[in-house]
Amino acid sequence: MKITDLMIERAMVMDMRATTKEAAIDELISSLIKNGRINDPKLFKEMILKREAESSTGIGDGIAMPHAKTKAVNEATVVFGRSRSGVNYEALDGKPSYLFFMIAAPEGAADVHLQTLAALSRLLIDQKFVAQVKEAETAGEVVELFNDQQAKKEAEEKNDEADGDRSASKDSQFVLAVTACPTGIAHTYMAEDALKKKAKEMGIPIRVETQGSEGVKHRLTNEEINQAAGIIVAADKKVDMARFDGKPVLQTPVSDGIRKPQELINKIINGRAPVYHAEGGPAEDEPTGGSVWSRIYKDLMNGISHMLPFVVGGGILLAISFLLENTLGKTNPIYLMLGAIAGGDTGAFHFLIAILAGYIAVSIGDRPALMPGVVGGFLASSSNAGFLGGLAAGFLAGWVIVLLKRMFKNLPQTLDGLKPILLYPVFGLLISGALMYFILDPIFKWINSGLIGALNNLGTGNAVILGLVLGGMMAVDMGGPVNKAAYTFAIGVFTSGASNGGLMMAAVMAGGMVPPLAIALATTLFKNKFTEDERKAGITNYVLGASFITEGAIPFAASDPLRVIGSSIIGSAVAGGLTQFWHVNIPAPHGGIFVVFLGNHGVLFLLSIIIGAVISGLILGFWKKTVEQKGTSENIAKQKQIV
Repeated sequence: MKITDLMIERAMVMDMRATTKEAAIDELISSLIKNGRINDPKLFKEMILKREAESSTGIGDGIAMPHAKTKAVNEATVVFGRSRSGVNYEALDGKPSYLFFMIAAPEGAADVHLQTLAALSRLLIDQKFVAQVKEAETAGEVVELFNDQQAKKEAEEKNDEADGDRSASKDSQFVLAVTACPTGIAHTYMAEDALKKKAKEMGIPIRVETQGSEGVKHRLTNEEINQAAGIIVAADKKVDMARFDGKPVLQTPVSDGIRKPQELINKIINGRAPVYHAEGGPAEDEPTGGSVWSRIYKDLMNGISHMLPFVVGGGILLAISFLLENTLGKTNPIYLMLGAIAGGDTGAFHFLIAILAGYIAVSIGDRPALMPGVVGGFLASSSNAGFLGGLAAGFLAGWVIVLLKRMFKNLPQTLDGLKPILLYPVFGLLISGALMYFILDPIFKWINSGLIGALNNLGTGNAVILGLVLGGMMAVDMGGPVNKAAYTFAIGVFTSGASNGGLMMAAVMAGGMVPPLAIALATTLFKNKFTEDERKAGITNYVLGASFITEGAIPFAASDPLRVIGSSIIGSAVAGGLTQFWHVNIPAPHGGIFVVFLGNHGVLFLLSIIIGAVISGLILGFWKKTVEQKGTSENIAKQKQIV
């Protein structure tokens, strides 16, 4: 694709006047209108803003690429704009944007906007070129710069292909690489170019396979893989690894391919990459790819991403069932159906912890770890260990499988077929299940009973203090022993017929509603602190929190426990204490906002929850770092996607 075929010189805005994000968008859209490229400015802007609401297209380094594919576009166009003073475009690196490329694609234009984004990303990784564009005096000069840069890139790619072909035919060491990011746009190609450029400077032949929006390009051949010194897999999504069996492989986030190309190449050349085994993991004792926390984070994200559909789908349907229960009654067939498929012992919520644990285990031990991880998660869930127990089960099962692989690696080759179908399932389940059953399960039960005893000893003499404690406990582990102890205590008082039973239920219900509501609020007010997926899940948490479904906060708590749980405990405690201060009585064990006005002070109950959620949401929003400052390179890479 030739970028300048989509650029119109007369449409370029060489000296933008905008000082805000929306003004910049309006100024570029105005150029499209003047040049007859769009037929419905209102719809086009709506689609641009919809894309910006998902995550800013200000990719950083002074560049923004707003884009939309819609029937409002007559002809595919790239409008170039330049601001001398810079615009606060809410860029991912928090810095002003100076160069703008607004991409307008017609509805039936296949993936032209993705191809354009990919092509622009390849060109704009060159900082010298970007500096020249910033200093260009005329629109014609901009077009000339892009034509020259694209021709240069095409020549480099041909040379790289020739070098790669020569390397594969010679008996010499060379390096292979695979780059891939979740959306297959910017970082896939940025990592490719960074690795190629650094390898050329070092005099090291390299071939790079990209798995981007245009599909797999420059696919590595078996001959190249067999001959290579090793393979760099700089990827934030699943890559076909079986073909690298027995080769030194360095698995790393795609951002490392951009920022640390020399370090990665040196590790391959110097023989410091572990040997990969397709059966599921490295042969060396040391896991591959980054720091200990970066590996833990990657494992967590694998579990959370697979658990999210259960949280969202099950949570929304469960909320609807609560509404129907309180309007149509418990015998309504629709209510019973929704309860069966969304909650209880059979529905989606029954699988939350098991799925979380199972896919954490898969990330560590590959496919053989799935079954023991899922079973360990069920054990954690059935013993009321909550998501903390699920995390323990997932990591435990994953590392049990890793250890079993090391134990069985020297078995005769004739027994290799027994490993995945007999040895790993039996011993993996036995060891991880036994550890959960004899160690973790009793620990969590002991915690639960001990906390209930402590609450009974605390008594109800000072209701506000008890409300603070109960509310805060609901946010500690969101379904675990601490949460269950508080809820069980309140249920016990409630079912005993004591006059203060409804008071205790008000405290625990308010405390349990605050975490998801606080997260929803934080993702709305502090968008630059959360990933695109987190912001989408945050919207769902408005519904889950309002329905007293605390589990909506679990994915956030699992990925950032200190900040999410810490802030939630404070707001939940405040909400629980306020319900007791105002003597709120809720005569129902669940239901959230659907049972608010069954009590005596419905408005004050809502006010307690709102105050608690605002406090927690603000603490979380101010406490969390921006996505670029988070500690792991995977997380950094995930935040900087442009599609």
